[in-house]
Amino acid sequence: MSSLYVDRKDVELKADGEALVFYEGGQRIGTVPLHPLSRIFLRGDIKLTSSLLGKLGEHGIGVIVLSGRKAQPSLLLGRPHNDAARRIAQYRLSLDTDYCLKFSRAIVAAKLGGQLELIRERRDVSPMHRYPLIHCERQIEGMMQQIDLQGSISSLRGLEGAAAASYFTALAEILPESLNFHDRNRRPPRDPVNAVLSLTYTLLHSEATLALYGAGLDPFIGFYHALDFGRESLACDVMEALRPQADRFVLALFRLETLKSADFSTTNAGCLLGKAGRSRYYAAYETHAEHFRRELEHAVQDIAAAIGAMPATATREAHHE
Repeated sequence: MSSLYVDRKDVELKADGEALVFYEGGQRIGTVPLHPLSRIFLRGDIKLTSSLLGKLGEHGIGVIVLSGRKAQPSLLLGRPHNDAARRIAQYRLSLDTDYCLKFSRAIVAAKLGGQLELIRERRDVSPMHRYPLIHCERQIEGMMQQIDLQGSISSLRGLEGAAAASYFTALAEILPESLNFHDRNRRPPRDPVNAVLSLTYTLLHSEATLALYGAGLDPFIGFYHALDFGRESLACDVMEALRPQADRFVLALFRLETLKSADFSTTNAGCLLGKAGRSRYYAAYETHAEHFRRELEHAVQDIAAAIGAMPATATREAHHE
């Protein structure tokens, strides 16, 4: 399955049989078959017909609208999974403090393990920066040994935050000074690297939300990330372990000069990627997207399997009563 990125003003999308049709100025300018699509990303002043939205829903194709200069995502979801019992089991499990702590330890261990792998990779190919990378490597190794000793999710978050601070400080050492990257910052991002990190995390978060929704899970009810109004906390959980892979992708964009500092502008809204840069970015993202989606799918399947036994257990207990 693949994605379609539409980043062009004054385009209208309509359904024609099993195809997506593009119109500009009343003229038909192209078509894309619906069958291979799993999601559509829209950015800019694009018009959609209600018949098209219905058709996309029938095909289970999610629509992610990236609105405004900050590309805030809004999701239009396909038909939901029919097993409501799975969501009930998820709600029950979210109240199980022991399970949530066990789940959270696994999430943090996977994330720190991914960060450590990336740091080691860059250490081996960046001899000029071996000292700060080795220092970071040792710090993260020490923190990983402390994960199972943490008795609360709050202390796990503190450990994760300390690892992130060391990790991004090390990454700042290997990035060109022209990119002005010193640490992880957002809302708004203040430099090109943070702008692309934020965009990549946003896309992955939307992908995770769609995957959870399609699997019959509630993206808003997480186990590591607490309930927060308007936040898909389980989607945040799912993508944590994937963040270091997203970071590797972003670093490669700048290392290979797919993106350069000239592709960005800085305003009061933060550092923004221009249209030409976005075109190259989305093309590069799609080459990696199938890997990201497989990882997300495996994570979602693991969660669904873990909670799948709960309704049956509850039913047996009720039967014995």
